[in-house]
Amino acid sequence: MHLNHGVKHEEYSRYVGRKAALLALSGVVLVLISLVSISKGAASLPIGEVAKALLGFDAAKRTELIVWNIRLPQVLAAIVAGAGLSLSGAVMQSVLRNPLGSPFTLGISHAAAFGAAFAVMIMGSGTMASSHVGAVTISNPYVTTGMAFLFSMGASSVIVGISRMRGASPEIMVLSGVALGALFTAGTMFLQFFADDVQLAAMVFWTFGDVGRASWSELAVLSVITLAASAYFLLNAWNYNAVDAGDETAQGLGVRVQRVRIWGMIIASLVTAVAVAFLGIIGFVGLVCPHMVRRMIGGDNRYLLPASMLLGAILLLASDTVARLILAPHLLPVSILTAFMGAPVFLALIIKGYAK
Repeated sequence: MHLNHGVKHEEYSRYVGRKAALLALSGVVLVLISLVSISKGAASLPIGEVAKALLGFDAAKRTELIVWNIRLPQVLAAIVAGAGLSLSGAVMQSVLRNPLGSPFTLGISHAAAFGAAFAVMIMGSGTMASSHVGAVTISNPYVTTGMAFLFSMGASSVIVGISRMRGASPEIMVLSGVALGALFTAGTMFLQFFADDVQLAAMVFWTFGDVGRASWSELAVLSVITLAASAYFLLNAWNYNAVDAGDETAQGLGVRVQRVRIWGMIIASLVTAVAVAFLGIIGFVGLVCPHMVRRMIGGDNRYLLPASMLLGAILLLASDTVARLILAPHLLPVSILTAFMGAPVFLALIIKGYAK
C-alpha cells in the first residue's frame, strides 16, 4: 500500500515537474524574443545597448529614445494583448466545452469593428492626413476606441442575456455569437457602402490590428484589466476543470456551473473588448493558441491557462517582429500575418483531430 502511494506520488511529481519546466522554458523564450524585438526595426540596435537602456545604465540618447518611446510600448502591448486574447480563448473554450469557442467566433470582434466604423462614419473620427503609419489617421482615437468597446461589451451582454433566458447551454452561446457576428458584419458593410473615400479608408485602417498604436496610458489600462482577469481565471481553474468534466459532474462537486460560465464569458469578453478597442482586430490568437497548448501540456486548466498566456504573448510578439521586418522600412499590420499563420495552423489541428 505504502509502495503504491509512493509510486503515485513520484508520478505526480514528474507530471507537475514537466509542466512547470515547460512554463519556465516559455518564460525564458518570451524574454529572449522581447530583447530581439526591441533591437530590430527600421533602426537596428545592438542587444547589449538595448539591455543597458532597459536597466538604466548609460546608453546613447538615440538608443534610449527608440527603446523607451517606440519599441518598448509596442513590445509590451504585443505581450499583454497576446496573453489576454489567448487566455480569453482558453477560458471560453473551457466554459463552453466547445473547441470553436473564442472571442472572435462569438462575434465580439465583429461588434468592435462595427463600433469603430460607426464612430468614423457618424462621428467623423477618421481623417486623411500624412503620418508615420500611412495616409489615414483616426483624428479622435478615444471616440473610436470607446465606441468599439461599447459595442463589444454589448455583444457579450446579448450572448449572456440569451443564455440566462434559455439556460447557459454552450450550444446556445456559440450560435448566438455566430448570429451576432453576421449581424455586425452586415452593419459594417452597410456603413461602408455609404461612406466616402476618406471614411472608407479610415474604417479599413482601423480593422487592421496593430500593436504599435498603443501609448503608455492605453498600455496601462490594458495591463491592469488583463492582470486582474488573469488572477480571477487562475483562481477558478479548478472550477473550469470540473465544468470540462460535464455540467452534472461539476454540480455534483458543488460548482455553480451557470454562474461560473456566465462570469467567465463576461470577464473574457471584457479583456477582448479592451484589446480590440485599443489595437484593432487581431484574429486567430485566441482560437489557435489554446489548441496548441492543449497538445503540449494537456487540459488541466491550472497549467493550461498560464501556458496559453505565455504562448499567446510569444506568438503575437514574434508575429509583430516579423511583420515589422518583412517589408522594412514599411510596417505591415500584425493582424495580416496572424491571419496568414493562424488559418493553416487551425486547419492542421482540425485535420489531425481535436484532442483535449
